[in-house]
Amino acid sequence: MEYTTRLVTIEDYDSIFELWNSTEQSRRALNPVDDTREGIDRYLKRNPTTCFVAVADGKIIGVILTGHDGRRALIHHMCVHPDYRRLGIAARLVALAEEALQKEGIQKVFGLVFKDNDTANSFWEAQGYSLRTNLNYRNKSLNSNIPTGE
Repeated sequence: MEYTTRLVTIEDYDSIFELWNSTEQSRRALNPVDDTREGIDRYLKRNPTTCFVAVADGKIIGVILTGHDGRRALIHHMCVHPDYRRLGIAARLVALAEEALQKEGIQKVFGLVFKDNDTANSFWEAQGYSLRTNLNYRNKSLNSNIPTGE
């Protein structure tokens, strides 16, 4: 299958949002503030060289949003449309993001995956991402419109 990859632009937002809504796992990772057009625009302005899409026949079929704070990177969203999985697209997007991060001097990247998402957890393990069992992930919402999670 032929596809191309390129940097994400805010003009991609509607297609990316549609892609995120193509799977339950991606849908449940969204929040009503940061994943709006305005939130993603803010994210892309802060991370203009580390977010990529895969495109086939003019349609976005995969996306990775990766950003950093100058020290560590975080993969915030990674999704490939269910019809295009198991073709190496996700691995290619991860490789592009990792290369971009290395060019910016970032040496470590992490991502968050729902514990019950066996497919994604297997994928990340195959990409060389180890499971950290010695840390607790904690969060606090500073906006009442954003749920804190389980």
